[in-house]
Amino acid sequence: MQTKEAPFTLRLWTVKEYQKMAELGIFHPEERVELIAGQIVKMSAKGTVHTTTVRRIANVLRDKLQGQVDVHTQDPVQLNDFSEPEPDIAVVKLDPLDYVDHHPTASEVYLIIEVADSSFKYDCETKGKAYAKSGILDYWVLDVNNRKLHVFREPTQEKYQSEVIFSQEAIISPLNFPNLMITIADILPPKQ
Repeated sequence: MQTKEAPFTLRLWTVKEYQKMAELGIFHPEERVELIAGQIVKMSAKGTVHTTTVRRIANVLRDKLQGQVDVHTQDPVQLNDFSEPEPDIAVVKLDPLDYVDHHPTASEVYLIIEVADSSFKYDCETKGKAYAKSGILDYWVLDVNNRKLHVFREPTQEKYQSEVIFSQEAIISPLNFPNLMITIADILPPKQ
């Protein structure tokens, strides 16, 4: 008689466990990781194009939304008990304590933007699923290589139902700020 092996199961980490590991110094100070769907994921290195683009987006949003929101760059957002990514840009509600007692949660997020130079598929699929599942209503992936903006909306527990792709000439508005007009070329890095 053959015995059956137990099926393989993945041990998922909670946000509390992940934060405790960081507090205990388990991760090297220079190590860039984030928690997505209970898994600790190593983030890719930031190149100059990526860094420049994140800075451009943050500057445009801060300039146009002066004092209405906080614009966080590469800071944690707690989506649920198993996901705490560090999106390139998170436009979040103002907090009277400046988020000293918690990271912004999904209900405090107006818009998340990821800049994709080498992470396009991961940003659209893996991160997109995590953001949709947590109810992020407006999720953008800026594809710097093809100079296009992918806008994901209408989240479900599985994925976003709507994806619209805009060229660099297009003008777009975040869902929560319909009067804010952003020309996509203004947030892309300059052509070399």
